Amino acid sequence: MRHRLLVPGAAALSLLLAIPASAAANADGHGTPGAPGVGDTYYPESGNGGYDVSHYDLRLKYQPKTDLLEGTATLLARTTQDLSRFNLDFGLKVSEIRINGKKAAFATSGKHELEVTPATPLEKDKQISVVVRYAGKPSELKIDDFTAWARTPDGAVIAQEPDSAVWWFPSNDHPTDKATYDISVAVPDGTQALSNGVLASQSSKLGWTRYNWRSDKPQATYLTTLAVGKFDITTDTTANGLPVINAVSKDLGANEGSAKASIERTTEITEWLESVFGPYPFNAVGGYVPNVPAHYALETQTRPFYGRKAFDRGTNVSVVVHELAHQWYGDSVSLKDWKDIWINEGFAAYSQWLWSEKEGEGTAQELADYVYAQHPADDPFWTVKPGNPGAENQFDAAVYDRGALALQALRNKVGDKVFFGLLKSWPTEHKYGNASVADFVKFAEQKSGKQLAGFFDTWLFQPTKPAAAAAERAFGAPQAQVAQPKSWKQIAATHEVHGH
Repeated sequence: MRHRLLVPGAAALSLLLAIPASAAANADGHGTPGAPGVGDTYYPESGNGGYDVSHYDLRLKYQPKTDLLEGTATLLARTTQDLSRFNLDFGLKVSEIRINGKKAAFATSGKHELEVTPATPLEKDKQISVVVRYAGKPSELKIDDFTAWARTPDGAVIAQEPDSAVWWFPSNDHPTDKATYDISVAVPDGTQALSNGVLASQSSKLGWTRYNWRSDKPQATYLTTLAVGKFDITTDTTANGLPVINAVSKDLGANEGSAKASIERTTEITEWLESVFGPYPFNAVGGYVPNVPAHYALETQTRPFYGRKAFDRGTNVSVVVHELAHQWYGDSVSLKDWKDIWINEGFAAYSQWLWSEKEGEGTAQELADYVYAQHPADDPFWTVKPGNPGAENQFDAAVYDRGALALQALRNKVGDKVFFGLLKSWPTEHKYGNASVADFVKFAEQKSGKQLAGFFDTWLFQPTKPAAAAAERAFGAPQAQVAQPKSWKQIAATHEVHGH
């Protein structure tokens, strides 16, 4: 996963349209402004208060030669308070906003806040429609000197964590407000547009081809992706009839073969993951590798993104396992707060250990023994707390390795029957929702009938190396006596893919 820390700055207000005096008076007398953030522990300015989005309809036109993106975004939402004003997270230039068909005033503030003032205040618990017209060159939008929009030789790609939506569509940009999506993109003939879900329709007119993608299950904003370019696209179906759509850029060079050989295992891996985590939760699956000179991968919903350099060393099936595991752990069940990142990464990392076990390249216990032995007690590895690592360590190797180690210790403590029951029942009972580390601790206690708070505190929250006894077996062999499992090099290569 790629992580960019958007540091909250001074909220210097820059008006795009003057707010009418009548609107200001209404704001004073009826309702209050929605919060400019959801209060996330790591990213307090992400997201907004006062409304919940249920659906995004994005109608876009993109010209690769100039990087010009033109869009009309329609948001369907419900107000959660009486609103005099509310915010959207967005950075491109807006020309018009309408709420329930009526023109609204708007202004910008901070680094990515779009403040919207309706003609009349909005009542609590009412359905609203918000239409935003905009245009701009996303690669020129810099937030903290960074753009998440990557231009390629034949198009562009957007896939970043924890923030990406602000570069291409207005949203309530936090995982706690998930919605369904219709994404319609017009690109020059001969160019393709990929997004989440299934391709509902495709048509050509006057030199432009329009692709209409539909993702019909709740989806977080950062998991929404767009790729424009020229791809080799393959399709398949899983044993359960799930459509599989994979795409590899036509100009990957020496990495083309290894990229294809990796993501073409998607059908097989998805079917295996269903045996571990339960039924696949969405309407399609697949993956794509654009010509982006990036090492990182991201679990964009239904269609994970893999940077070209993820395959510099050849095939990497392990990273495909990791990103597909996220479809259950991270996508279907999303975190409540970015400090709960272990809910995503610990389980996705452990899925790689289970794949290694299945492939006969090292059991999960052998991998746990190896990881435990590689890090002596004074190693900084143990100072990172997977249960709340801090924004600066959110994607540290320890979140993955120590996070997976905690799951193996849990497996030893509760036994395989209970443990694998947990792996299936958690994404089933929390499907399409949000959850925290604390929620999982309570869930594990309920399902196992054991008191586990102290156990999880040891493995996820203490900045010290747990004693071997805490693993319910002898994790304490010296480093020299623990053989490196055959799968470890590829798993370690996946760590580099995730930016460590």
